[in-house]
Amino acid sequence: MSAWDVFLDLAWMGLLLAVGALIRATVPPVQALFLPASLIAGVLGLILGPAVFGVIPFSELISQYSGLLIAVVFGALPFTMRIVSVKSVIRSVGSMWAVTQGSTLMQWGFGLLMSLMLLSLIFGGLPDGFGLMLAAGFMGGHGTAAAVAEGFGDRWPDAASLGFTSATIGIFVAIIGGITIIKLESRRGGTAYLQDFADLPRELRTGVLEQKSRAPIGRATVSTMSIDPLMLHASILAAIAGAAYLISEWFSEVTGGLSFPAFAVAFIVGGLVLLAMRTTGADRVLDSETMNRVSGSATDLLVAFGIAAISPAVVARYWQPLALLLVGGLILLLFSYVFVWKPSFRDHKVEQSVFSFGWQTGTVPMGIALLRIVDPQMRSKTLDYYGLAYIPINLGDIVLMAFLPALVIVGFAWPLAIGLTVAALAIYAFALRLNRGHWHAQP
Repeated sequence: MSAWDVFLDLAWMGLLLAVGALIRATVPPVQALFLPASLIAGVLGLILGPAVFGVIPFSELISQYSGLLIAVVFGALPFTMRIVSVKSVIRSVGSMWAVTQGSTLMQWGFGLLMSLMLLSLIFGGLPDGFGLMLAAGFMGGHGTAAAVAEGFGDRWPDAASLGFTSATIGIFVAIIGGITIIKLESRRGGTAYLQDFADLPRELRTGVLEQKSRAPIGRATVSTMSIDPLMLHASILAAIAGAAYLISEWFSEVTGGLSFPAFAVAFIVGGLVLLAMRTTGADRVLDSETMNRVSGSATDLLVAFGIAAISPAVVARYWQPLALLLVGGLILLLFSYVFVWKPSFRDHKVEQSVFSFGWQTGTVPMGIALLRIVDPQMRSKTLDYYGLAYIPINLGDIVLMAFLPALVIVGFAWPLAIGLTVAALAIYAFALRLNRGHWHAQP
């Protein structure tokens, strides 16, 4: 293998991403599904790559890119997160936190329970961590799938293909299911701002912004005579991801093989780097939007390469239990939408619940895409509420992604399944109680 192999992998995927964007902009059926270009590129890469037709000669390294890119994404999180106090979260967004946290824990716990109690009895021989594929794909998306697969490592290499398959299906579920819900709710008069689904702006369908809607993607913080601002931000993230990998490898060596995922280390290293930059005043050269764009680019590549690296043979081997797991998860989320989410929100019940459905099945960007359909001007404040609740939820997710695979490997699958499910039910009960006025935050 040479540097040209890596570059050609990127070149081929760059071409597929451009083709994906073109297809989204010009093909009406694709526009109707609001498919992101990264997903289209990944599917094309899988079909045209070595696993199927062999038209595109991707290298053997393609399956390793996701582990690298997820470290970049997590390394960027400290630079893009909004820090708020716990008191502010409790006062302002109790319902959003409870719904989101409860749903997240429920997917992890329910997936494990369903696998251990039902699927293992029907199919036999399933790994104890098979149930984690529900949350890793639906709620977590391709990034979480990569993180969970890295946690299992060589102990269960099939986790990567199954996780990326689950995440890809999750995007389709988010889009098709979310649009169906929106159509039903709008016909019933439940949407506050959407009168007719057919009146959606064209740019939402094509993915191409009109001239009046175009905005800067970041601000230049340094002179290009010194270094290009985009390169500066990308270099910082590359250094953080590289340091995280080296620390992770060192930790594994000194502990005799105990692994600590590089993406979790990247989050810690990123936070330390940000703290050091703020302490010294060097953070004045940072722009959060530019950092967001670099992270977003890494996410697009992660999704595309993750799908392209799926092993059809692995999916074929597990397709029946995986299909039942995902159907069970979808039923759980639809039940939650009707009986927990909508009753838990005090205002804009449909808007906030549609957003929750989108991100619980296909990640936060899918939730935002659905929210823009029912609330184009973002007047429901849904993202404001979620933004405030994001910090404690995200920190919890990072801990779960980092340690769940390891705990399952050492035999704690059953306690985790029961504990996570019970915790989720308790938070669900709190969410419903909170909206009914039985609990009030103290001023």
